[in-house]
Amino acid sequence: MTSRRPKNPNRALEALLLGQGMSRKGLAYRVNQLAAAAGQRTAYTHTSVARWISGETPKDPVPSLIAAALGERIGRPVAVEEIGMAAPVEHVSTGWDFPRNRQDAVRAVVTHWSSQEMGHPAASFTPAGYVLPLTRWLAVPADTPRANQGSRRVSREDLDELRGTAEQARQWDATFGGGDWRLSSVTQCLRDQALPLLSGAHTEQVGRELFGITAELGRVVGWAAFDSGNAGAAQRHLIQALRLARAGADVERGSYILATMALQTILQGAPDQALDMAQGAFQQGRARDAAPRVLAFAKLAEARAFGRLGEPAAASSALSRAERLLGKIGPDTRDPAWISYVTETRLAADAAEIFRDLHNPAAALRWNKRASDGSERHHVRAAGLRHAVAATAACQARDLDQALDHAGKAFDLLHRVASERATRYLHDVAAALAPWQTDTRVTDFTERLEARAASTTVEAAM
Repeated sequence: MTSRRPKNPNRALEALLLGQGMSRKGLAYRVNQLAAAAGQRTAYTHTSVARWISGETPKDPVPSLIAAALGERIGRPVAVEEIGMAAPVEHVSTGWDFPRNRQDAVRAVVTHWSSQEMGHPAASFTPAGYVLPLTRWLAVPADTPRANQGSRRVSREDLDELRGTAEQARQWDATFGGGDWRLSSVTQCLRDQALPLLSGAHTEQVGRELFGITAELGRVVGWAAFDSGNAGAAQRHLIQALRLARAGADVERGSYILATMALQTILQGAPDQALDMAQGAFQQGRARDAAPRVLAFAKLAEARAFGRLGEPAAASSALSRAERLLGKIGPDTRDPAWISYVTETRLAADAAEIFRDLHNPAAALRWNKRASDGSERHHVRAAGLRHAVAATAACQARDLDQALDHAGKAFDLLHRVASERATRYLHDVAAALAPWQTDTRVTDFTERLEARAASTTVEAAM
């Protein structure tokens, strides 16, 4: 049978084969058997399967036979869409769905990440895109955990490797920015290593951990996409990360991811909707005994939303609650390593931005001093963003000298990171300095910023 030949590898098919430990020869043999039973003569071999994985799609009805063969192996029906061989529908964008059924959710995740490999265009961010995930997660934040049967057993070494990748990714993102080339390896790990394991053999406890870690990888990739300026892709990644957390019955991780989604929504200009998300994250986390640091992060997101909404009393109340939660953490407190960066220093940096948004520059600058802890080498972007916020707060206070001091520090740090968010913050500083545009020091800063933008444009074109 002649074939259609797409441009990119079929990662969905490859993931299913790896996850079930099914050989290419075995798949080809079973497809030939099913074709013969249907009255068709085929002679597929392992080489044929290699071509399918490389991107070749056989003509109907062979994709349905491939799906049937894999379904027999897995022990459940497999849709043609799940093996990456459905006819393309250009206007459909994956990643927005939040299936109620756990198996459907796994299929949706695989389809979503396979579409990223196929280079499907990302839709724009829309606050409405979070309505369905928020509603369904608040209603049922955890699926019933279960063991899974499969030929490929998930080991503790597999989990440790994925945890290490997630932690390394968080460090890269903080140091180099979400647009740094290193972050692409995390997407590859998620797609090629983590997703195939979801259909492997594992106990209930290992499954919980596997889904939680995979959700965290999705969250990291999502936040990196947002930081690099791709808010639509980030939104879809975060939706799928939240669904994975629910599939793993990990409400604590789900609370964390939902609070991350709230932060993105705030920064995209929809703080009213973000407030519901942050409060929902806190309430569900508290009901399931989430760690204090996770709850503090949710309260911090709530305070950020109130800051953008111009409600100082509510913002201060949420911020104080976050501070008290962090203060409760002691040597015997359960404290997940994956959220260890949410510290008093991080809280102080966010507080500076909250009070800047509330047009209270004195409070913003006081909190900024508390946020200075000498860790700029390892948290380059965070330190640069903090100085940018302090610069705009100083402009509100009409303190040009202090504003220029922070502006210079922000530029020196942020010009080294690949972050569209950093660029946006620097332009906010330039806008705040506009009333002093005749001052030569302001002119110098503006010219440095324009030169940076020009060099970035040239590099992108090369």
